[in-house]
Amino acid sequence: MTQSKAYKLPEEIEEAIVAESRSSYGLHTYASLFSSAGVGCYGFKEEGFYCVATVELLEKRLKIQSYNNKCVYKSGYICGDMTTQETKDKVFTELEMWEKGFHVTDLDVLIATPPCQGMSVANHKKKKDEIIRNSLVVESIKMVHQIKPKFFIFENVRAFLTSVCTDVDGNAKSIKEAIELNLGGLYNILYKVVNFKDYGNPSSRTRTLVIGVRKDIKEITPCDVFPDKQPERTLRQVIGHLPSLKKMGEISENDIYHNFRKYNPKMEAWISEIKEGQSAFDNTDINRIPHTVKNGVVVYNAQKNGDKYTRQYWDKVAPCIHTRNDIMASQNTVHPVDNRVFSIREVMLMMSVPESFNWSDIPFEKLNALTPKEKEAFLKKEEMNIRQTLGEAVPTIIFRQIANKIRRVLCKPTLTEQDAKGIIERRKLTDIDNLLKFIKTSNSYKFAELSKIAELANAQREDNAAYYTRQDTCFTMVSKLPEAKEYAILNILEPSVGVGNFLPTLIHKYADVPQVNIDVVDIDEKSIAILQVLVDKIYVPQNIHINYIVADSLLYDFRKKYDIVIGNPPYIKITKDKKLLALYKQQVQNKDTNNIFAFFIEKMMSVGDIVSLIVPKSLINAPEFNQTRALMKEKRIAHIIDFGEKGFKGVKIETISFILDTRKVPNMTTIESYITEDVRCCSQEYITDNKFPYWLIYRDSNFDKIANEMNFNVFKAYRDRVITKARTKESGRIRVLKSRNIGNNKIVNIADYDSYIDDLDGLDVAKYMNQECILLPNLTYNPRACFMPSNCIADGSVAILTTIDPSVNITEDDLAFYATDEFSNFYSVARNRGTRSLNIDNNSVFFFGTLKQHNI
Repeated sequence: MTQSKAYKLPEEIEEAIVAESRSSYGLHTYASLFSSAGVGCYGFKEEGFYCVATVELLEKRLKIQSYNNKCVYKSGYICGDMTTQETKDKVFTELEMWEKGFHVTDLDVLIATPPCQGMSVANHKKKKDEIIRNSLVVESIKMVHQIKPKFFIFENVRAFLTSVCTDVDGNAKSIKEAIELNLGGLYNILYKVVNFKDYGNPSSRTRTLVIGVRKDIKEITPCDVFPDKQPERTLRQVIGHLPSLKKMGEISENDIYHNFRKYNPKMEAWISEIKEGQSAFDNTDINRIPHTVKNGVVVYNAQKNGDKYTRQYWDKVAPCIHTRNDIMASQNTVHPVDNRVFSIREVMLMMSVPESFNWSDIPFEKLNALTPKEKEAFLKKEEMNIRQTLGEAVPTIIFRQIANKIRRVLCKPTLTEQDAKGIIERRKLTDIDNLLKFIKTSNSYKFAELSKIAELANAQREDNAAYYTRQDTCFTMVSKLPEAKEYAILNILEPSVGVGNFLPTLIHKYADVPQVNIDVVDIDEKSIAILQVLVDKIYVPQNIHINYIVADSLLYDFRKKYDIVIGNPPYIKITKDKKLLALYKQQVQNKDTNNIFAFFIEKMMSVGDIVSLIVPKSLINAPEFNQTRALMKEKRIAHIIDFGEKGFKGVKIETISFILDTRKVPNMTTIESYITEDVRCCSQEYITDNKFPYWLIYRDSNFDKIANEMNFNVFKAYRDRVITKARTKESGRIRVLKSRNIGNNKIVNIADYDSYIDDLDGLDVAKYMNQECILLPNLTYNPRACFMPSNCIADGSVAILTTIDPSVNITEDDLAFYATDEFSNFYSVARNRGTRSLNIDNNSVFFFGTLKQHNI
């Protein structure tokens, strides 16, 4: 098929699509790379998705897609090599056309099923052709990163994730690592090896599914769009209704695709007497064992695998369909009763391909009306392409389920906090009995929505500093936990469970572990009561047991060790209950803080092998958590996820989560950032280096370059907490400098902003007046500095710096360096790209040093 230019649609069709694009739900769109004949993608068409572009290297397969009217525009059918810029440009041209014509600014789904011939076990000494083949995976990754669809789907062989590719940086990596490092900053990603027979496909097919959901799509996780488990169907249930084919080369009168391909008549004897499950190699008569005759000598075929010439079982799940499903010498191709291989129609049914799928531009009715010779000629030309395509395809039902779920989540707006509060008010759900009844009887809301309503309705929420954890945030954390295959028995603790936001994702991840015990603990009895009702709303497999405990986790005696501890502990400082605070501090090493999330970290480290908590970002830099960090850094910190302010809506706090392995020593740490939208790996000792006062999770070579040019730990910092606007005036004896007054080596005068005070009696800040001090604006990533003039002082918006060693000479060049872009970028890393924790304290002032070249 020659790539053609876009053509004008019939006016009524174009108007209909434009109208749909402007509806409240908009169009549902997708693009498909390495799409073959579009067997899997047909599921998206069945669910009403519009294909913007489909790319396939083989023209004969792309034609089949056109027979099924996959694309609206002819130019959407792109015959080309995805490694070439020309082919990529054609995809982007189609995206631009849909943006201009139908206002599609965001592609919903990008599908990529790159050829798997290059997959192999880890081997860095790959041949050039293997590197090229595996580069198709990397091309898929790059296209996702450039297009940034809402969802992406990769499907491939079982060994897909562990196979090696040459990544965008030119280095050899496992494919999973390449996906995670390139896309993990933008997407929540689910990696799963499954047998499609458990998910609605009526034949065995073990494959890898990778599903990504863009992180700005709140409350939606890859689990929400993953296919549902369904009961297996036997081969008899799938194809048993089709008529038997006995005659050599027989083609069913009513279905051209239910055909019996001719083969050498002597081969019939090889399979005619074998029973279900037996192979022709099981024949006791040596004349019936597969063989050839060469120069009058019988040469028996080699039995390289146990499923050649093997008759299938009627009452078991159909076998995996392979590309050579046309020959008996291939894998599991012999019919349970007839002496033949499966027909095309039978293979279609085993791959869940609907009857409506077209293999030709000739209508099905006309094909069936052909003469027997014409049918034979058609099949001779098309059968191998059809069969090979089916052997490589994604079962239609799998992609159709995913498409259905994506369409539903896109069509249903997320329940907002305002909407939830409206429901609470109308239904009077602050009454616990009303709330429990509402949850029990409601079928209109999913678990996440009900848990959000429950959190907001619970009057104890504010007292216990319990905040709703979004499902996408929960997924981000749970997805980094150890894989299910590592456990036969798994014990999990959720120490501050609230209404169980982590449970759905935990259940999904560990559904295949033979035995899972989850202890959920909360200090609030009402939360536990609500949770028990909520759990009835989700499917909990029989292997998963949930134990509910009403207790204070910080004081509770956990008498067993947990494999995994995960949760969102309260972020609250205890100021009034001195007795309770004393009890907490008896059990911890860090007694410098009153914030109980730090106590949770220590307690959970003592009871868990793997600990994953989401906590305030101040953990990694604030002086009050120095001892907590010291304890943590002795163990392996496998992951740190910086949510910034994106972890909780409406809560003005930056958060991070971590995964800590208490059994292991430090090694490599993966840093995932919602701020920079990237993922990187580095040595744990590099980011927790003792030569700096706290952890630097964004530390890199540019930071190190500046650090090597400076002397640190030069200053100590002070900030006034008393001088407020109420105590200052427009004129007076002593000038009070504020952040905007501080310029680069100068004081800036600002009308209607400058302020004064008459005396400093009783004020601690008075000790700095007329002393040699440096002034820095407090809350900024664009620092600038100046010496403090005489008869001036500064309020709390300015940090007052004095040298630790009075003999150190500070120059104007040192201060000028703070105002440069170079130092600003350095300082952003030094402050871990924070947005709220920017106060200059005795930890962060460390990074304001002197230039080494000025001290020689």
